[in-house]
Amino acid sequence: MTTLAPYDEVSLDDVDLSDPDFWTAPRSFREGAFKTLRDTPGLVHYDEREIPDLPFPPGPGYWALTRHDDIWHVSRNPKLFCSGQGGSNIGDLPQEMSEFFGSMINMDDPKHFRLRSIVSKGFTPREITAVEDVVKTKANEIIDRLLADFPGKSCDFVEHVAAALPLEIICDMMGIPSDDYAKVFKWTNTILGGGDPDFVTSYEDLMGQALEMFMYAQALGEARKADPQDDITSVMMAAEVDGEQLTAQEFGSFFILLVVAGNETTRNAISHGMKALTDFPDQKAVWFDDFDAHSKTAVEEIVRWGTPVIHFRRTATEDTEIAGQTIAAGEKVVMWYNSGNRDDRVFENPYTFDVRREPHPAQIGFGAGGPHFCLGANLARREITVMFDVIRTRLPSVRITGEPDYLQSGFINGIKRLQCAWD
Repeated sequence: MTTLAPYDEVSLDDVDLSDPDFWTAPRSFREGAFKTLRDTPGLVHYDEREIPDLPFPPGPGYWALTRHDDIWHVSRNPKLFCSGQGGSNIGDLPQEMSEFFGSMINMDDPKHFRLRSIVSKGFTPREITAVEDVVKTKANEIIDRLLADFPGKSCDFVEHVAAALPLEIICDMMGIPSDDYAKVFKWTNTILGGGDPDFVTSYEDLMGQALEMFMYAQALGEARKADPQDDITSVMMAAEVDGEQLTAQEFGSFFILLVVAGNETTRNAISHGMKALTDFPDQKAVWFDDFDAHSKTAVEEIVRWGTPVIHFRRTATEDTEIAGQTIAAGEKVVMWYNSGNRDDRVFENPYTFDVRREPHPAQIGFGAGGPHFCLGANLARREITVMFDVIRTRLPSVRITGEPDYLQSGFINGIKRLQCAWD
């Protein structure tokens, strides 16, 4: 059995989740900080800080939810903890901007129900099954390119493997031509790269890239409404719920959510998964020696281990209580999924990477249930499974050879670059 490097002992006084420097600190310090928060009775409140270049003042602060059960409770009670008052990120945005960037994840019922009901027509079991062969084909094409393009048998695993698969799959599903893949990749990096100078240089740059993506999506939605094709954009633009269809504007915002989330989160799960399988070769052997028997638990463990989305926020709609702490109506609570997935009250030996870990209790890397549970979770699971199956059968010697270059973010547990090699 294999275990994460020991976490640091961290005093509560040294923990400030709102400090940008916290998110560039060593990971052992951050793991220790979250363990301290989990072990501290009640909840801890943090002030919000002004973010340079953003034209919004800091908000009133938030309660940090770091234990699995507290996160689960908030996720499963959307009427008590809503998404539509300022959004699902920590800082408040005007509702129009919140919905522009986050689409339905920043909405409450009935708007959320209507929109999710329409767009889910593109993610039925039938639609996901139909894309299965495409996933296998794309994964094999990625390995073909590695063997052809890198005679030195070394490359950046993120760019050429982990990012390539979900990007090409979601673009193919949406009917985006291959000539536009690089443009979509750049947009997704920018929108989720806030805080990292490699991707975002200014607020104006961020908004400009988002607007470009929105206008591209509107044009795509309008084209498919007028002339349907064999893609999920056409399915969603034609779908009806109670006689209503998606507007081009609604599709534009959902496109940003879907393409960004469908690319970035699966990319990081695959990257963290490859790093874990390299660090813990006994677990790689267990899985690869009996792939089908362990795939379901291995994929859930990879998502738990990597937890690509670090947090989401909710707002209390009435006075309530969590872990003995009174929460007033209008106060923010932030669900730290990365911490909940290391909670030793729920997971035995949470710092151990175990591809045979029982799936109950559930990891919360896709969200902790409720109406905002990740719509693309099953597609992500299939992509992760297929990519590692193709690696197992065609390039089993591939391994990570350097330390990850992590994204500077308190929102996405991203890996920007990750060198790999094979025999």
